[in-house]
Amino acid sequence: MRALLQRVSAASVTVDNAVIGEIGPGLLVFVCAMRGDSEAEATQLVQKIARLRIFRDDAGKMNRSVSDTSGAVLVVSQFTLGADTRSGTRPGFSKAAAPDEGMRLYHCFCAKMRETGLTVQTGEFGADMKVSLVNDGPVTLWLDTDDRRNTSAGSG
Repeated sequence: MRALLQRVSAASVTVDNAVIGEIGPGLLVFVCAMRGDSEAEATQLVQKIARLRIFRDDAGKMNRSVSDTSGAVLVVSQFTLGADTRSGTRPGFSKAAAPDEGMRLYHCFCAKMRETGLTVQTGEFGADMKVSLVNDGPVTLWLDTDDRRNTSAGSG
């Protein structure tokens, strides 16, 4: 499962000219389920995101998590994070989960994020969405559960 995180001062998602999700300070999380992903990857990613220390402490250091700051999370499905751009000029999406499985895992991810106690807003899976944000920092991070599976415990 892949996620692109952005620390934000504010973010919102609009579908058909109606705001369907909106947060103040927190994280905007674009998420994509990949072929072979399961609820285990959703759980792993949620746990990492909820505890990732990318918010400033009193000394200005990135030492606090979204949970520590009582921040909110806006989760937006984005299958294009599964793009393969290694050859040619048109991205391929065969590594992204099939739409039905992608939707199931997206909803699973959102439910597990809510279980953390954080305030969670969401986009609409498969919809044409307009996402607005004020990036704070900027701080933008890429997470991929496949990277963790392919890294040995002893490597740097």
